[in-house]
Amino acid sequence: MQNITELIEQIINEESIIYAVFSSIRNKSEKTFNKVTIKKVTIKNEVKHQFEYIYDKNVEHKNLDNDETFVEIYKLIKTYFKQVLINTVDADYHILINKKGEANINKKAASRKFEEVAHNRKKKYILNEGELTPFLIELGIMTKQGKIINAKYDKFKQINRYLELVSDCIPYLDKNKTIRIIDFGCGKAYLTFALYDYLVLKMGYNVEIVGLDLKENVIKFCSDLAKKLNFDDLRFEQGDIKGFDQFTDVDMVISLHACNTATDEALAKAVNWGSKVILAVPCCQHEFLKKIKNDKMIPMMKYGIIKEKLATLLTDSVRANVLEIMGYRTQVLEFIDMEHTPKNVMIRAFFEDNQNIQKTVKEYKEFKNQWQISPYIEEAFGKSLTDKLS
Repeated sequence: MQNITELIEQIINEESIIYAVFSSIRNKSEKTFNKVTIKKVTIKNEVKHQFEYIYDKNVEHKNLDNDETFVEIYKLIKTYFKQVLINTVDADYHILINKKGEANINKKAASRKFEEVAHNRKKKYILNEGELTPFLIELGIMTKQGKIINAKYDKFKQINRYLELVSDCIPYLDKNKTIRIIDFGCGKAYLTFALYDYLVLKMGYNVEIVGLDLKENVIKFCSDLAKKLNFDDLRFEQGDIKGFDQFTDVDMVISLHACNTATDEALAKAVNWGSKVILAVPCCQHEFLKKIKNDKMIPMMKYGIIKEKLATLLTDSVRANVLEIMGYRTQVLEFIDMEHTPKNVMIRAFFEDNQNIQKTVKEYKEFKNQWQISPYIEEAFGKSLTDKLS
């Protein structure tokens, strides 16, 4: 029977790998990736193998040449994983590693066709130029001929990035019921309209979406547009986050660019409603700017712009950890490239009723003590959080 080394050499020399996935991590106690995938890509006319390392809260990529790919595949099989599926042009290989480290290789007929992925070609989006999309046309992003207006291309990319992040939330939304969604501080609602279009027209969900904003003229504009588009289950209301009390349960809460502690209010509402999904892009995190104290960090904090960035990082770290304490699987992701907007961090959380929070609580308390802070988010959450911290 062909051994692992021969198989890896063969498929690399023949340049026949289409896709591979490594799963079933051997030692789950180790803090490492949970899964790894491989696909072939073309970068500046050079063929590479792109490795994607999937962790609990982030994803990393490496683009490797053939020699590097051989070493990396061999290491992943011998050290980390018990199961591998490799799709090649000629065959599929299912590899199982037993407790002794011995490999059983099962060869089957090829099930995939090769489609080259080039990094320097036009990206395929959820919303695509050339596909007439009424809400994009009405919002002045797309012409009636389906062309994206040059000055609005960054907004078009931001909307698509947002929908990519939303698409990962689908497993947490029950398609057998009406999904209730609140968008706090919706503004002109580019992303709110995109969300409705995606969930209802593309995915076939039943939804009830409410966009909330303080500006009366904005609410009127959005309400009129929702009617024009026949987005029947999308409505807009004037009001603030703290005062919104129409519902006792909500499936998904969105808070994009809520200023300063308004983000904390939105997170508190979401958790107390039992929201399955939370998407928050914080803005203007000033709370800790004059509060943080740490004698060992004076070389950083004596520079205003660095202290401001540090305060922002501390604030969002507190928020992410509080959500974990409240039972959420929490991620901090890049929302959009810095060249498009400086407000580029999204906190995305999925409720999984995690009860194993002792370690996070201990770390959170030590973190607060180190920086001598009393976060407003604890006041916003109230007893539901203080009970967890006691």
